[in-house]
Amino acid sequence: MMQKNHGAVFGLLLGIVSIFGAYLLEGGSVSALFLIPPLLVVFGGTFSAAIISFGWENFRKIFSLMKLAYFPKKYDIHRIISVMVQIAAKGRKDGLLAIEKDIHKLEHGFPQRMIRFVLDGTDPESLENIAYAGMKAMQDRHNSNISIFQKMGGYAPTMGILGTVMALIMTLANAGSNPDILIHNIASAFIATLWGVLSANLFWLPIADKLKQCHLEEKQMMEVTLEGVLALQSGEIPSVIRSRLISLLPESEQKELLKR
Repeated sequence: MMQKNHGAVFGLLLGIVSIFGAYLLEGGSVSALFLIPPLLVVFGGTFSAAIISFGWENFRKIFSLMKLAYFPKKYDIHRIISVMVQIAAKGRKDGLLAIEKDIHKLEHGFPQRMIRFVLDGTDPESLENIAYAGMKAMQDRHNSNISIFQKMGGYAPTMGILGTVMALIMTLANAGSNPDILIHNIASAFIATLWGVLSANLFWLPIADKLKQCHLEEKQMMEVTLEGVLALQSGEIPSVIRSRLISLLPESEQKELLKR
């Protein structure tokens, strides 16, 4: 089974090969696709609109966000559940303070912080409030990042149309002159539309959707962690904690874990 972090890269490569491969099979020229004026209008216009909308500080994050979309953080929920159950068993046997040495096994910052709050004596209500505040801040941050690419997915086709109109104006303005100039302007018109639609539907909008998936995976990790920490704090037996956490997973994953 292909790993999730490779799936997005494979999908991008498949799209590029399929679209441009079909173009080349029809006898198209690679150089004709990369005319500077239409590329400048589409990508320069899209980026400038994003900067105006979100500011430079937010726009400059798009490259790190693109990397995150194609190579996302991995949250092994099954491992988190397993470690939580192990910690709960040790806590019941040796006391909660004994689990401090095992916190590092949870790997991610959020579950580590939640366990430390328990060890510091934080009451369940305060613990929930802290966790939900963290989830809300995470959601607001992720929605802001996702919105950048959604907007760029809307700007790009419009910039493509703008480039097309500009090229057609130049074509009409040069009517009756050198036929080579007219052909070049017409080619620029169609290429601008091509890159506007292609960049929106192969780059920006898929990245937005991928970031949404990353958000859901991180949210699931935080929800499972919170349930596990609350169960640990209340002193529930490890087998009950395990069943409680497994119940938060999709049914197919529940069956897989229950077989173990």
